[in-house]
Amino acid sequence: MAHNFFPMIARMRYIARWGLMRNTQPENIQEHSHQVAVLAHALAVIQNQYFGGSVDPGRVAVAALYHDASEILTGDLPTPIKYDNPDIQSAYQQVEAVAVGKLLSMLPEELRPAYEEALTIPDPEVRALVKAADKLSAYLKCVEELKAGNSEFKKAREQTYAALCRNPIPALSYFMEHFLDGFELTLDELN
Repeated sequence: MAHNFFPMIARMRYIARWGLMRNTQPENIQEHSHQVAVLAHALAVIQNQYFGGSVDPGRVAVAALYHDASEILTGDLPTPIKYDNPDIQSAYQQVEAVAVGKLLSMLPEELRPAYEEALTIPDPEVRALVKAADKLSAYLKCVEELKAGNSEFKKAREQTYAALCRNPIPALSYFMEHFLDGFELTLDELN
């Protein structure tokens, strides 16, 4: 029997993000998930190193790699719509849960438990770090677009930065203080 989980996951590259906005550089959920995994791993390492955390950075990175996998089946619902109304948000969470179930059904039964944790992120500390990294990734997308002269992302950058500043995770504050400015630099300035 053929199992189609991994071919389906490979289709993440076809799901575009930021559908309501003009982009100078298109972004898909595969690219986004990689960046979120790198950022989430960094946040976990920082949390452990400086703030007494004990979370497994590998678990956090894996959860981040799969955090938007359900969008292969649902598409990327724009943030203003997803979070504008509690009824829509609740309904979309149910749709995402069905999509996750469908993805898991594409694996051999013995492998499902290992991937279920990655797809559902039941650990609240892991989920919080992935959500922080997801928001950080959105902010960095705004920075990139503004650097390219695309003022379409100005308001999104302001709103996303404000949300990041409200986040209580100390590792996120540390990351923002020590690493965020570098994303504003050109390649020559980074060297």
